[in-house]
Amino acid sequence: MAKEEPSSTSRDLQELQRKLSLLIESFQNNPKVVAFVKSPVGQYLDRHPFLALTLLVFIAMSTVPIGFFLLLVVITSLTALVGVILLEGLVISVGGLLLLCVLCGLGFVSVAMSGTIIASYVVISSLFNYWFPPRPPTQQNPSDDCQLATNSSDFEGIYQE
Repeated sequence: MAKEEPSSTSRDLQELQRKLSLLIESFQNNPKVVAFVKSPVGQYLDRHPFLALTLLVFIAMSTVPIGFFLLLVVITSLTALVGVILLEGLVISVGGLLLLCVLCGLGFVSVAMSGTIIASYVVISSLFNYWFPPRPPTQQNPSDDCQLATNSSDFEGIYQE
């Protein structure tokens, strides 16, 4: 039973890798993604991955405050139809300033989170490579004699000055 588990885990990992590669391929073949990657902005972000990650985190985190702001604008606009025009201007101005403060804070948090994510990735991958160093592939030799032929003629032409 213990011998079946690694092969099952290996098969599961291969299946997961296959599904992940299909998902990535479907994103890469999407015409909108291809058009964005070929645009100047897409090429710039491709050359600056930290900025792309920061922008992604900022956009993801700013959707809720922007949604609340738009909801506030719609509600105050409906209230203005009833006749409270001065209140609408005041609330939208205060809401706009509040949104500006929140978005500035989210920009700082996005940069901090992106730095933390990248630092964590570097540390975890370094620890992973330290704990589990990559092993070179071993070749199975049918005979138990593992002698290497090292003639100087074998290396002629490789290291010439």
